[in-house]
Amino acid sequence: MAASKVMRAIRMSEFGAPSVLKLCSDVPVPSPGQKQVLIRVHACGVNPVETYIRSGSYARKPDLPYTPGTDVAGVVEAVGDGICFLQAGDRVFTTATETGGYAEYTVASEESVHKLPDLLDYKQGAAIGIPYFTAYRALFHKAKAKAGEAVLIHGASGGVGIAACQLARAFGLNVLGTAGTPEGMKLVLNNGAHMAFNHREKDYLDKIQAATSRQGVNVIVEMLSNVNLSNDLQLLAVGGRVTIVGSRGPIEINPRDTMAKESSIIGVSLYSAKKEEKAEMAAALFAGMEAGWLKPVVGPEYTLDKVAQAHEDIINSPGASGKMVLIM
Repeated sequence: MAASKVMRAIRMSEFGAPSVLKLCSDVPVPSPGQKQVLIRVHACGVNPVETYIRSGSYARKPDLPYTPGTDVAGVVEAVGDGICFLQAGDRVFTTATETGGYAEYTVASEESVHKLPDLLDYKQGAAIGIPYFTAYRALFHKAKAKAGEAVLIHGASGGVGIAACQLARAFGLNVLGTAGTPEGMKLVLNNGAHMAFNHREKDYLDKIQAATSRQGVNVIVEMLSNVNLSNDLQLLAVGGRVTIVGSRGPIEINPRDTMAKESSIIGVSLYSAKKEEKAEMAAALFAGMEAGWLKPVVGPEYTLDKVAQAHEDIINSPGASGKMVLIM
């Protein structure tokens, strides 16, 4: 039984640079409590938000010592009392963990654990959680995107971006995506975008306007609003909505840019989703997995001892190419 063992896990005892992430090999394997499951982790997604938490700059600071990680995929090892829909041996993925995902075992509450269809491997399973649930929330809960509308996905070659492209295409939107490299643009086109633009080109905004016949886009999913938000407001159609998925600092905008078009700037926080909203997202995403259009793209892979490098690369790489994962 795993509960009697120790495991390898990343632990941080202070906030700071990636070097605060320490690999420990003597961490006790946690035990599942009421309505919790113990998961043997095969892969864990790496998200930008984990670098903000690690640095201490995020709004919510966890108690230390702390193991990061929310998006794991693996096999249920044991279940606690009150578990109805899961049993040992089930292939699963999570949207949250109680004890941290950068570890060989993790505990998660039942409501955060979802069955992983056989069509997807564990690395793909680790790429579903935060990216796909965030993309769904941004597009449909917040922007109220509808079939036939035009959506621009800024930073479309990363984990959330690819998820947003696949979702928007499946739900009947006209999908435009940006990336920072030719490889990224190809990835975006292969995952649902009708058109792709290189956001490093000086005239890419003009190209987007031309692609919409100067009418603008109805929805923008924005990963780097501290750089793009002011330009986003110029790209919107009348009644357009920008959903803020990511930001790495402040930006100055002119509020007048929202007035003539009666446009909206809407923040997105998966953390704030209600239970019913999470259930809706899970059902829609599972349908996509079964139908075959929801196919996470796995990007760079790292072993647990290279986690500091993963945290460096997710912030500083020249162009995203799929979902970054840790392999156990």
